[in-house]
Amino acid sequence: MATKRSVRMSNKRLKLRQQHWPEITEDDLWLRSETKGFTTIPRGLSLIMRIMDSLSLQKPLSSTYMTLWCYAFDEMMVTIQKPRQMALESGFSGQRAENTWRERMKRLEEFGFIRSTVGATGNFHYVLLLNPYSVVKELNENSKYDVPPVLFNTLIDRVDEIGETTIMIDESEG
Repeated sequence: MATKRSVRMSNKRLKLRQQHWPEITEDDLWLRSETKGFTTIPRGLSLIMRIMDSLSLQKPLSSTYMTLWCYAFDEMMVTIQKPRQMALESGFSGQRAENTWRERMKRLEEFGFIRSTVGATGNFHYVLLLNPYSVVKELNENSKYDVPPVLFNTLIDRVDEIGETTIMIDESEG
């Protein structure tokens, strides 16, 4: 059920959209409430993906991670039925596509963003996506990893803006 505030904000954005793009109809837009095939993602995901890429030097993880999110439902578990397709959707093609994808999956697991179990399609048949805010907080607190302060601090600002509390630093810890 929508709150009065969320309805008010939605109406404000709708009015702005109509003001700036009066020729656009709802048929021109992909509206989540009107279509199928959507997922919910954390609003800070773009920063989280930048952080994971910064930790995995020269081997970006974000496209692989985003592909997993596109397959996840509310239970945050993904069954990988077609590793080759997952590799392609993650941006890898050619002879080494699946191997490269598996390497990225292994790194995501090493950093703690996912957990996996073996199944019919290999080591990454069942994949669980963990809370990325908690993972980034833990990585930042672990001296083994060098999370860029500008990215972490920007993420802190963003979660404060949106009301996400998972990553917030407990005042009693300091």
